[in-house]
Amino acid sequence: MNWQVWAALSAVFAALTAIFGKIGVENIDSNFATLIRTVLILLVTAALVVALKAYQPLGEISGRTYLFLTLSALATGASWLCYYKALQLGPAAGVATIDKTSVVLVAVIAAVFMGESLTAQGWLGVVLMAGGAVLVGLKP
Repeated sequence: MNWQVWAALSAVFAALTAIFGKIGVENIDSNFATLIRTVLILLVTAALVVALKAYQPLGEISGRTYLFLTLSALATGASWLCYYKALQLGPAAGVATIDKTSVVLVAVIAAVFMGESLTAQGWLGVVLMAGGAVLVGLKP
């Protein structure tokens, strides 16, 4: 499968994450819910890595890789804690839409710091996504 299929599957699972998460945090502290979710993700991912034999010797992994995986893990943890708190306090559609403004941030950061580029059509899409998130996030 190409990257577009994987990205589409990611979107489907992200949508389910919002719906299931909104229901899951109804009667539990959002931080504790995030802990439970994280432990379950750890167990499932570990089982998947073992089943697919996708592991490698830890000594073969560069320090740069460890640094950026650590930074990514910290950002993920902060994102999840904020996301579940937002789900507990707000509507799932609003929370998920505002959360997805990360797409806008990724496009800008990738262009500025990583030398990636989008076409004019691509930037128009980014602007429209940002505008849509603002409209969905506004109170009626």
